[in-house]
Amino acid sequence: MLQKPKGTKDLLPQESYKWQLAEEKIKKVLESYNFKEIRVPVFEHTEVFQRGVGETTDVVQKEMYTFDDKGGRSITLRPEGTAGVVRAYLENGMGSMSTPVKLWYNMGMYRYENVQKGRLREFHQIGAELIGSESYLADVDIILMANNIFKTLNIPNIKLTINSIGCPKCRGKYQKVLKEFIGKNIDSYCDTCKTRFEKNPMRILDCKEKKCKELNVGAPMMIDYLCDECKEHFEKVKSTLKLCNINFEVDSSIVRGLDYYTKTVFEFIDEKSGLTVLGGGRYDGLVEEFGGKPTPAIGFATGVERLMEMYEEYNPNLEEKIPDLYILSLGEVQNKKAIEISEALRISEVIVEKDICERSFNAQMKYANKINAKNLLVIGETEIQTDIAKIKNMKTGEEKEVKLNPNSILEKLK
Repeated sequence: MLQKPKGTKDLLPQESYKWQLAEEKIKKVLESYNFKEIRVPVFEHTEVFQRGVGETTDVVQKEMYTFDDKGGRSITLRPEGTAGVVRAYLENGMGSMSTPVKLWYNMGMYRYENVQKGRLREFHQIGAELIGSESYLADVDIILMANNIFKTLNIPNIKLTINSIGCPKCRGKYQKVLKEFIGKNIDSYCDTCKTRFEKNPMRILDCKEKKCKELNVGAPMMIDYLCDECKEHFEKVKSTLKLCNINFEVDSSIVRGLDYYTKTVFEFIDEKSGLTVLGGGRYDGLVEEFGGKPTPAIGFATGVERLMEMYEEYNPNLEEKIPDLYILSLGEVQNKKAIEISEALRISEVIVEKDICERSFNAQMKYANKINAKNLLVIGETEIQTDIAKIKNMKTGEEKEVKLNPNSILEKLK
């Protein structure tokens, strides 16, 4: 028997409806801030992620699904959303749109990772990108919007942590100090960290290896080396969040796993598991890195699989949509009438089921009960002759007489 590849998951109907409920709620939050949906290709030229995500990151070095296509071009399956969105922003001339440009997405991602609970090789992210504002107010808006996602999904026990990782101007001095600290023990670090030492020593602080984490204890923090501009920006973000009654902690160890981040970075953490559920930050240099003019930007992404685990935990009584009406019919004339009525009702967004297996009367009744249909309409010879039928509420047993036409039936279903 054929099986799905390791690290992938079949999302079955008994689960997918829960995803739809959550996704619709999140969509409403994003749209309330006037964000518009964007959809970008599932694969890009590899350079998009090498330049956008960063060659020294785990994503690029270890996790990307990269291959040569039949034309010999290096192609990579999308491991994250921001790089592709920024590429689309530039390629489609979105810089000429009213600023800031506000975009959101809900897309599948692909990373060759060690498979474990909440971490798959094919996974999904919902993200938002705000391109064109350098103000601290954009940072606050993005964080407030992310916070509202947890509110609308009724997910408690979420802690917000924030940090500033500065800009290229203040990183030079910091990286010099950091290299002095790490350099004393560089031979004890893992091979990946050794390769990062010259190119991007800050990536070493994000290493997940136990021995590297231990060696990083006591390392100097970027927040202590911020230039005046970055320091002022971060102070305004913090003071405004306080004014908005948003609780947060400053965690100077946050660097985020991707190279494009600058200034404000943040994570929403599940206090129960200690895992990051949503993360993001500024990436003021990425548009320029892709060949555009200097353009500030900020965004976030959340892993849907992990988010859904929490959504289901705190919302245990999620209701699946069930048929509003089951039409039971026997015979060609009756079946034709059932088709006519069901098609008209469906246009009015009524969920209708009817027999398409030529089952017996009893078998249809059994099926209507099995799918939890709210109401039952029987079309037999008498109903065809009189043009009158009865709608039965399957829960209460109450019956209502109706004319055998869509408008009359729709009125009784309300």
